Amino acid sequence: MKAEEIRALSPKELEKQLEAAHRELFDLRFRLATRQLVNHREIPRVKKKIARLKTILREKELEIR
Repeated sequence: MKAEEIRALSPKELEKQLEAAHRELFDLRFRLATRQLVNHREIPRVKKKIARLKTILREKELEIR
């Protein structure tokens, strides 16, 4: 997802996306530990997605105040 697409989401939807991304990161780390992870570039990609979601969620929190 691009930043523009994420900004169009509501705060509730952002939190759901963030939770899903954390679950995905956990799954990737688990697969890495069990040597089942094929593409190692997935972990940084998901970390960046989490950072992007958190940043935009924080922007929305500051707009409300």
